[in-house]
Amino acid sequence: MELGMVGLGRMGANMSERLLRGGHQVVGFDRNPTAVQIVAKLGAKGAGSIAELVKQLAAPRAVWLMVPAGNPVDQTIEALLPLLQHGDILVDGGNSNYKDTIRRARMLAEKGLYLVDSGTSGGIWGLAEGYSLMVGGEKAAVERLRPVFETLAPARDQGWGHVGPAGAGHFVKMVHNGIEYGMMQSYAEGFSILQSKTEMQLDLHQVAEIWRSGSVVRSWLLDLIASALGKNPGLEGIQPFVADSGEGRWTVAEAIDRDVPAPVITLSLLERIRSREKDSFTDKLLAVMRNEFGGHAVQREE
Repeated sequence: MELGMVGLGRMGANMSERLLRGGHQVVGFDRNPTAVQIVAKLGAKGAGSIAELVKQLAAPRAVWLMVPAGNPVDQTIEALLPLLQHGDILVDGGNSNYKDTIRRARMLAEKGLYLVDSGTSGGIWGLAEGYSLMVGGEKAAVERLRPVFETLAPARDQGWGHVGPAGAGHFVKMVHNGIEYGMMQSYAEGFSILQSKTEMQLDLHQVAEIWRSGSVVRSWLLDLIASALGKNPGLEGIQPFVADSGEGRWTVAEAIDRDVPAPVITLSLLERIRSREKDSFTDKLLAVMRNEFGGHAVQREE
């Protein structure tokens, strides 16, 4: 199958390479010409503009977007609209808010175009291991793209599925990332407790390796923890700053809107935000309160 790929960052480039290995034809565009040159060396056709990309695709076209959520998606769609024809498909493979996806799908449907949302998980390992794809959109459009999904997934019948109408793919991916926040926080806290028991001189890498086999807490995240601890047991040089892509926030907001208690996901999000406070007023005020009511010592800055 022939597919246009707009956005050739690391993930977009890796997805393009996996598609090329699977026998698909890829036309790639990115604002960075170097990124286009990289995929062209892998066998893709390069495009110097969105218009050039569309021109190289035979109708009915399929264009996959791997651009940041928010305005970049709207701007890319706006640039593509005058160039597309009835029956063409746009795929948003990024982490868009599902509400934006529903809005965009309705707008495109009025123009005779399909929007398929593919919540995509797999990160930098997707090229070798395959991607988990949570797909939303019209059934006819998803079926047309089936060869693409089957190639990107870990296996033709594993790791991907049509989960519902437009927006459903991004909704499922949003909750997936919320769950990921909680799992990551739990692992981090557990290993922090182990690390604090200095008198036992525990080898955290060894513990992670033990847990990887047979344990009920084994997972791919644990595999990655073991790999990281094997390379840097003390995590030297790592700043305690944890970013978030926004999907954890959306998951928490959705839980509140629907009166669904989600304390683990919510607290894991708050811990990420807390990690960014280099000069925490919260902690300073806590120390002052303890001093005021109990006379507890306050440590002064040097």
